[in-house]
Amino acid sequence: MPNTSTRPKRGRRNRRVPREDPARNELVSRSLESAQQCLFNQDYGTAFVHYLLVLNLAPVLKDFASESFRFTLFKWADELDSLGRIQDLFDCYEQALELFPTDEVIINSMGEHLFRMGFRDEAAGHFHKALKLKPDYPEAKENFYRVANWLVERWHFLMLNDRRRNHKYQQAIQKAVEGGCNTVLDIGTGTGILGMCAKKAGAAEVYACELSKTMYELACEVVTANGMNGRIKILHMKSLEMEVPKDIPKRVSLVVTETVDAGLFGEGIIESLIHAWNHLLLPPQSTQDPSRPPSQTGRVIPAGATVFGMAVQCLEIRRHHRLCVSEVGGLATAAAGELHSPVSCSSEDDSTEPYTTERLSRLPGGYTPLTEPFNALDIDFNNVQELEGLCSREVSRVRLPVTGEGLLDALAVWFQLHLDQESSLSTGPKEDTCWEQAIYPVQTPHNFPLRPGDELIVEISCRDAYLRLCSVAVARDGREFCLDDCLDPDKPRNNPGPSGNPNPSLNAEAELCSALACLGTEQSSGPRDYTMLECAEMALLNNQPYHDSFRRALAKLITNLKDARSVQGPSQGEGLEVMPLTDPPSGPMDPGPDPFYVLDVSEGFSVLSLMAASQGQVKAYSSVEKTQHQAVLRRLARANGVPEEALEFWLNQVEDEQAVLQRPSREKLWSAIILDCVETCGLVRQKLMEKATLARCLLEDGGQIFPERIVVYGMLVESDTLLLESAVQGQEPTLGFNIAPFINQFTVPVHVFLDLSTLQCRHLSDSVELFILDLMNTNANYTNRDVKVQASASGRVTAVPFWYQIHLNEEISVSTFNQDSHWKQAAVVLHQPLAVREGDWVRLAVTLQKSSISISASIEEEAGETGTVDSVRESAQ
Repeated sequence: MPNTSTRPKRGRRNRRVPREDPARNELVSRSLESAQQCLFNQDYGTAFVHYLLVLNLAPVLKDFASESFRFTLFKWADELDSLGRIQDLFDCYEQALELFPTDEVIINSMGEHLFRMGFRDEAAGHFHKALKLKPDYPEAKENFYRVANWLVERWHFLMLNDRRRNHKYQQAIQKAVEGGCNTVLDIGTGTGILGMCAKKAGAAEVYACELSKTMYELACEVVTANGMNGRIKILHMKSLEMEVPKDIPKRVSLVVTETVDAGLFGEGIIESLIHAWNHLLLPPQSTQDPSRPPSQTGRVIPAGATVFGMAVQCLEIRRHHRLCVSEVGGLATAAAGELHSPVSCSSEDDSTEPYTTERLSRLPGGYTPLTEPFNALDIDFNNVQELEGLCSREVSRVRLPVTGEGLLDALAVWFQLHLDQESSLSTGPKEDTCWEQAIYPVQTPHNFPLRPGDELIVEISCRDAYLRLCSVAVARDGREFCLDDCLDPDKPRNNPGPSGNPNPSLNAEAELCSALACLGTEQSSGPRDYTMLECAEMALLNNQPYHDSFRRALAKLITNLKDARSVQGPSQGEGLEVMPLTDPPSGPMDPGPDPFYVLDVSEGFSVLSLMAASQGQVKAYSSVEKTQHQAVLRRLARANGVPEEALEFWLNQVEDEQAVLQRPSREKLWSAIILDCVETCGLVRQKLMEKATLARCLLEDGGQIFPERIVVYGMLVESDTLLLESAVQGQEPTLGFNIAPFINQFTVPVHVFLDLSTLQCRHLSDSVELFILDLMNTNANYTNRDVKVQASASGRVTAVPFWYQIHLNEEISVSTFNQDSHWKQAAVVLHQPLAVREGDWVRLAVTLQKSSISISASIEEEAGETGTVDSVRESAQ
């Protein structure tokens, strides 16, 4: 029964309407007016302070002022970034997020700043938070996929899907633990799989360390999901920072690790193991006291490695690392000087990487072995003295009999990882492995032909804990030819042969003389003059069909404009409202008709502006930024008879690098603007259409954007390889451990840097036009398109690879999918494979938003209904 003695509750009083505070309202009104005036005057810092005051005093104005506040924040942040005031920049974002804690645009923008400054884990957190607030926010999706490539590199998926590799590690660990190694440390644990193998084998204590914050958190989730939380201690730190008993209570009897890269030592395994032996591991088994049990001695899995190498000829490697053409786009290239990639074992420049990585079996055009595989190095990871002496080893020389005929392009290197005395893993080019091979390119400026009977002399060293292999000389007919003579004229040119006679042999072939013309004693000595280009820039420079197409398209445009001027007279671009931020200084120009202005805003090194300047009556502006690269273009201009004043460097003349697209001067407009539309990885460049929209406003009548149109093509394929590289395929490859749901959060649905010509796949359709981007006609563009494609074979559609036909004008185009292309291809990997029969019609719903492409696939039924497979994903870029 209710308590009848309870006093009745008082009714709730009506809230008083808050009094108006005239002084406060006046302050808000004046501050808002000041903020708007400062914004108009581009005084973004002061405007930001006024907006903070207004929105803190009058939160009711948030909806009204949110767009202006965002704009002000982003402009002020860019200024602070350019001034190096990083702490102030993040303070501003923190103040903004106090006012708008759920604003996905601000959160995403802060993530972009964090990513640019190298804080990838923190950036990923912001992008992920923005996506939770607005799952269909394209910029946040694009950014999250981009950062996912950094946080969880694609090789993690391949490695975890490699059941053979995982099983062999499991067997070696189980054998060691059952043999008495009951305390284990997993260095560089990644997802934690090796540590879990040790625990499952019965190890009493298991510790693991991981430097990456993302992988550390992922490993903690994986260990918990597999019921080992509290049984494996995971530390977020480098093993080099670990101490006993601070981080682990005592020394361990077993270290397991796979901190190796394609070149074996590149991830720091030598330094890690030296530190482990000195500070974290029990002493190794001694021959003087073999009776000590395994629990009282230390050992490492893997126990050691053998490194192998082989000389190869490979055009694909050659064109990415040195200049292969004598002419490009009508320009002779001899005056460019020595150009090569930043991958070199040269002792002169420590800023270069000694090797790059490639999967030899997937290189377009393949490769030709020039020598038999040779043993380059053996290393025992259980011998600390050998590890400590590795970097001080004397440089060793090996003489390799040449067994094949061809040009020397590189040394390809792989290794055999000895897990224990019985089990090993090979990363060789003929193995079915998740590993790539290390490539040591030859950087001589001239092709060097080898043939059977020659001997290739290779130097092997381990400077800076990197394995370095350098091809230094060729022995032929009793004489040694130093390969670096062309690079370093001070080296002796006539090395004595076995007889000690320095004179050249009398029967040297004509081809050798031609290839070694630079070895003549008349060559003058002097400082080495070379310029480094990125590998993609070098491949671009070697792409002759691309440059020839541009030359013809530019020549046609200039001819048309000359004809138009002769009829109409010069256009001054009157009436256009777009104004430049600055006027470039007027250089000395020859008297005569007004020049045609051409702007090349390509990323990185480009000779397109110089090709335009060589047309005559053209004032060309290049966006090449590096001083060394500008010097190369100036040398080429002089050597090809291009007047000095015909070529300018645009970024030297604009105050704001963000505002590259401006008029050439207050009175002039551009005759042509060259946009860099497709990234080397195979994706459309970010903000391409926004740039094209602005560029159209800066063109004179009859002017043109290059390219004018891009057509995207694709096809249906079945590829298990793409599936394995995209996500962990269940628990079977990971030995029954539940890892897939956690690491697959970082799956990127668009795969980049593909070589479709060598990708292991079955074509299930012919190529089909997917999308068109018209850079010259805004009204012709769209964001969504349905495409019907007929299956030419039965199978499972797992992906839709795509590439581009780049139309410079109506008649001239270049493809990103041919043997000369410096571009790679990309592919959308479907979330679930789609089963098709030969003759089926498949509907592809293609969406291009910003630079993100997504594709959903469904079977087109006869009655017009569709069986849909949810496969929509955005670009990783």
